[in-house]
Amino acid sequence: MTAARPKDSRDTLAGRLTRTLILWVGGVWLLCVLAVVWYVDREINHNFDSELVEVSHRMFDMALQELGKLQHPGAAPDTPLIAPKQLFSEDAVMYQVVDIHEQVLLRSAEAPTDAFDVPLAAGFANNQTWRIYTVRHPTLGLYFQVADPLDERRSALNRTLFGLIIPLGAVLPLLALVLRKVARNELRVLQQLAGEIEKRSGSDLRPIRLPGLPRELRSVGDHVNSLLERLSHSLDVERALAANAAHELRTPLAAARLRLQTALEHDLQRNDVQAALDALQMLSHRTEKLLQLSRAESAASLARARVDLVQLAGTVAQDFWNDPQISERLALKVPDDAAPVASGDVDALAIALRNLVENALRYGGGRVVIEVMAPCTLAVRDFGAGVSAEQLATLQQRHVRHSSDRAGYGLGLSIVGTIVEKHNARLELASPPPGAASGFEARIVLRPA
Repeated sequence: MTAARPKDSRDTLAGRLTRTLILWVGGVWLLCVLAVVWYVDREINHNFDSELVEVSHRMFDMALQELGKLQHPGAAPDTPLIAPKQLFSEDAVMYQVVDIHEQVLLRSAEAPTDAFDVPLAAGFANNQTWRIYTVRHPTLGLYFQVADPLDERRSALNRTLFGLIIPLGAVLPLLALVLRKVARNELRVLQQLAGEIEKRSGSDLRPIRLPGLPRELRSVGDHVNSLLERLSHSLDVERALAANAAHELRTPLAAARLRLQTALEHDLQRNDVQAALDALQMLSHRTEKLLQLSRAESAASLARARVDLVQLAGTVAQDFWNDPQISERLALKVPDDAAPVASGDVDALAIALRNLVENALRYGGGRVVIEVMAPCTLAVRDFGAGVSAEQLATLQQRHVRHSSDRAGYGLGLSIVGTIVEKHNARLELASPPPGAASGFEARIVLRPA
């Protein structure tokens, strides 16, 4: 007896779903964070740039006024003039005024000397630590440059990034617990389905009924029930074969054993040996019938093809015409126009027709006719004594004996009925046949191809 494996959440479907969901949720969240960071970075730069443009436009005129106050008339200073310190130094604007010859005329007191180390051109430019906006005066040959530190932009972006990632790290464990609980609750019905399947055995093949199954599991349940139905049918066929064999083969086996024993005791007299051969012949015949019945009930490899009923009837009749004792008793009647074509298994239909002919030859006691009728009907008719209405109702039951000297139609009609049922056709029995005073008729009404 093998030891039970310890339960490991990594091997469970709930554990796999939880891990997969966590990975996907975390991955999607991270992608969303990156997208938000990209968007926020874009918006931050846009807002800071807009502020630089607005400040430069407002302060250009003020800077020119300050330059006029500090600059001596007619003098061109070798060093830039320094504007007075601004009132709020922590929020001071870094700026400078430059002429077209790149000579710095005026610089704010708070501005570092290397802040504006970029080519002189209108628009935005960056160096390692500053972002500079340059605007040219519409009438004068002067440029006004405003500088903004890049660290402020990076700091704002980092605050946004940490503000999104930290909640993700805090929420993921809680999300894992929630997803695990949800997965277990949703998969509980799968455990119930597995438990119901585990209960089934050769003695219990009842369909599984679990109301409320989701669509995917409902399909699994339907397929399992279909499998159980096929298994149950296979077991029924095996049991029926065993029961039929026990019933049908007991008598001929006992008779053959008795005849052979008698023959040995009487020095193998011809009559006793012939009786043993007859008993063995009956045993072979019934064995063949049992195999035919088992094949018909299991519906093994029943094909669906076009079957020419005239050709089928002719082939079966030819098998019997090869026996000189039967050829004079059996006749074949076919329609004058086109041959009827049915949909079915030609081998199975041949077995059914052969059984009907054997029964008619054995129990009819006279002439037998095989007739093919439109649209798709096979009929076997004899003109013997026939059967009563009560007997007609029980002909398809196995092992029924109507009298001590008449075994009934037994396995033969049972085989025919099973094959006809598998073809979704009809088996019609009549005694006497329509328009006749006596006899028996069996018709197989098939579906056209």
